[in-house]
Amino acid sequence: MKIRAAVTRAPKAPASLEELRLEEPRSNEVLVRVVATGVCHTDIAMRDLAYPVPQPIVLGHEGAGVVEAIGSAVTTLQRGDHVVLSYDSCGVCESCLDRYPMYCREAFRRNFSGQRPDGTTSLSTGTERIHSHFFGQSSFATWALCMEANAVKVPKDAPLELLGPLGCGIQTGAGAVINALRVQAGDRFAVFGTGPVGLSAVMAARLVGASMIIAIDLHESRLETARSVGATHTIMSANADPVAKIMELTGSAGVNVALDTTGIPSVVRQAVGILAVRGICGIVGASPIGTQLTFDAVQLMTGGRQVRGIIGGESTPKLFIPKLLDLYSQGRFPFDRLVKFYDFNLFNEAIADSESGRVIKAIIRMSQV
Repeated sequence: MKIRAAVTRAPKAPASLEELRLEEPRSNEVLVRVVATGVCHTDIAMRDLAYPVPQPIVLGHEGAGVVEAIGSAVTTLQRGDHVVLSYDSCGVCESCLDRYPMYCREAFRRNFSGQRPDGTTSLSTGTERIHSHFFGQSSFATWALCMEANAVKVPKDAPLELLGPLGCGIQTGAGAVINALRVQAGDRFAVFGTGPVGLSAVMAARLVGASMIIAIDLHESRLETARSVGATHTIMSANADPVAKIMELTGSAGVNVALDTTGIPSVVRQAVGILAVRGICGIVGASPIGTQLTFDAVQLMTGGRQVRGIIGGESTPKLFIPKLLDLYSQGRFPFDRLVKFYDFNLFNEAIADSESGRVIKAIIRMSQV
């Protein structure tokens, strides 16, 4: 079938909106008419080859839409279902079986290789093959093929065009706090970077009852948003040393839990430097391959401090996304405050606004529900 898609053909360059051909779904695939897709920093990082993602490719990995066809082996979805698309996993390796699909043994091949696990792509224009299946979906397009495993069914009365970011950025921030770092009531918590991941972490920290929620960023507008969704303190890092300020705020005790969403080594070092005794720092920023991090080994060892990486908020999407949606419907997780919608023909504007920080979470509308 013919579809319209944003094709990335070169690093740091605008995508081209092109007409492509999309194959019919295979036995284990699901054809989704994409209603809207969130823009994530990872899309921009992969456009610029932070990982060796092949080009030309259709990116996009926060899709939401309507199931229009299913393969013969698909049993849990049917035509007309509303779905949020998340990352792909094999379902049978040790991590997947242990309910950690985000650490799937085939995670890189299934999400960043630009092809199906068997090496084929589903997109083409003329005789040119276009790489597909980014995060098992390539949803910067009017239609997408995904796997049954990475399509999460959601209620039909939920605002579908809003829900795509739950598949990555929102669940990454909230899941890091709730699932991976397990912030407890009364904990002191700090997050470096108040983009959609960091602000989702702020909302989650408020949900679990953190007593001090400190947000650090370079953009005053984002810090204002952080205060509106739960931050008790904010720090403009251009005007103050975050480490000194946080140690002052905590009476030199530091924070129990820190989260870095930037992937910038100097910022990660600050996040580790504010940890209390037995504190833990989580890292979710998408650093380029080969990035090196340095810490004070004595500080880590003598204080029993920890540093750990986190993917996808350690969330099992089919379990965690419905929970976040329930919290949103109750008014307790207002992630809709973070978004701005763009029509598909303004795709490159949405990317530029996301990259510059002019918008927190851009969502691109592809079609009507």
